[in-house]
Amino acid sequence: MTGREHPVRILHLHSSFSLGGKEARAVRLMNLMGDRAQHVILSAMPGALGARDAIAPGIKVNFPHDAPPLYGKPSLARYRDLAAYMQHFDLVLSYNWGAMDAVMARRVFAPFMRLPPLVHHEDGFNEDESVQRNWKRNAFRRLALPATEALVVPSVLLQKIAAAEWKMSARTRLIRNGIDVSAYSRSPTMLIPGLVRRAGEVVIGTVAGLRKVKDLPRLVRAVAILPPHVRLVIVGEGPERAAIAAEAVACGMQDRLVMPGFMPEPARWIGHFDLLALSSLSEQAPIAVIEAMAAGLPVISPDVGDVAAMVAHENRPFIPGDEAAFRAALLRLADDGALRAALGAANRRAAAEGFDESMMVDSYERLYARSLEGYGLFSGRWMGID
Repeated sequence: MTGREHPVRILHLHSSFSLGGKEARAVRLMNLMGDRAQHVILSAMPGALGARDAIAPGIKVNFPHDAPPLYGKPSLARYRDLAAYMQHFDLVLSYNWGAMDAVMARRVFAPFMRLPPLVHHEDGFNEDESVQRNWKRNAFRRLALPATEALVVPSVLLQKIAAAEWKMSARTRLIRNGIDVSAYSRSPTMLIPGLVRRAGEVVIGTVAGLRKVKDLPRLVRAVAILPPHVRLVIVGEGPERAAIAAEAVACGMQDRLVMPGFMPEPARWIGHFDLLALSSLSEQAPIAVIEAMAAGLPVISPDVGDVAAMVAHENRPFIPGDEAAFRAALLRLADDGALRAALGAANRRAAAEGFDESMMVDSYERLYARSLEGYGLFSGRWMGID
């Protein structure tokens, strides 16, 4: 157990708890903690709780309805209520811009209240900040973030932004995303609803929250001009679903598009893809890329975030910087099965060497435990990872 009289009480403050990369990582860490921790989860978008279905049975977690909201007009009264709520916990974990009011609450009231340590996680930006950050938000971040024990980022790009724009170089910790790589080496055991493979067919797949920043209509347009034996599977759910489907109709490829919605356990089905394609305006270190690499798939993506540095050296020419090259990469890999196999094998090796979850979990465990030790709340390892 923990050496404590009770499990560690953790408050998670999410911008959204719809299942995406950051939520999948947070849930995976929660599941590994087992009975060593109890969790309370708040979402700045109260109805966006799709990731709760991925929490393992037996994990003690609550989604209270009477907690102070994470959203609303900034005010001392709101910040006081948030700070008072934090006092019931041993550790606070906040995620992305939507939870920044809680970080500011800690900055304002820590001198007057005994508050638990807070670790903030920043995983990237929506389309409104994908190229340039909003100056008002950046000013807010610079003021609030010094109240944190640490700022965790998954990519070198975000690490540079944190240093240059938020003046947080001393407290920023780069922890790369990771997965159970070995689980992806097996053949698929779960069907993708709506996908029936035909002889000679090539399946381009992607896994993403259906949000504007993912620019999935762009991917639809790119696949629409490929030969008719090429199909597109978009796994995920979100507010842009109707816009993506409408784009497929407009391009005349609705019969080649499969949108099964959210699917858990990607290790059981991602192997139905022949390659993974991203079309995002902004990424950092996408977990979907790591999953595809572990499954032995080639990856095509715009040159965003750390994607080019994540894939194997052999795959890097297929991370282009312009639209014409992106479409050319799709055509070439759709047409060359031997090349897909070679790139996929190289990616599998790169995933095993750099992105196994044991490294990620060890880094988070050390960071969280160190934050607790600094407040006399905890000593020893507590996620149970050898």
